[in-house]
Amino acid sequence: MQTERVGGLAGVLAPTVTLGAILLGTLISPTFTWSGSALSNLGAMGAETAWLFNGGLMLGSLLAIPFLVVAFRRSVHRLQHVGVLLLSLALAGLFLVGVFPMGTTYHFPAALSFYLFTTLALWIHGSGSVLAGTPRRGLVSIWLGIANIMTWLVWVAQGPLTRGGLAVPEFIGACVFALWLVFTARRLLP
Repeated sequence: MQTERVGGLAGVLAPTVTLGAILLGTLISPTFTWSGSALSNLGAMGAETAWLFNGGLMLGSLLAIPFLVVAFRRSVHRLQHVGVLLLSLALAGLFLVGVFPMGTTYHFPAALSFYLFTTLALWIHGSGSVLAGTPRRGLVSIWLGIANIMTWLVWVAQGPLTRGGLAVPEFIGACVFALWLVFTARRLLP
């Protein structure tokens, strides 16, 4: 029972640390704008907020490890297990965004892997939850994954590629991920 409690607390603490670092970075950065920046501008080499942004992503990813262990153990359907493994890949991508800041060779693949693996993890884990007999929980996961994809589709449809501002869809994706973590971790807490 203690292990599950630690996993539950980790599932709440990890997104709190990560989103807190991102939001604090947006507040103290002298150059960040929601309409013209990417969140990764906060972590770019030479940015005043690089230590906060990159450190927050890496710390949040590491804090999620106990949650992943407990979520894997608690999974009852094979698709839930696969979903947790995909979630691990998403968190590895998030960690690597902090290791490879904007402007480095591996930054884009790391960031892309975070968003893609997050969506896949939500869909697969959610499908496993539906098949395991918890359809409400599963459908919430699936719809959060759809919300992430829809955010990006709406962003692309509005033609923002000429502006260069990715911060809004990136932050919505991060919030979707955080909501799922907290929603799932909540059931591990007494």
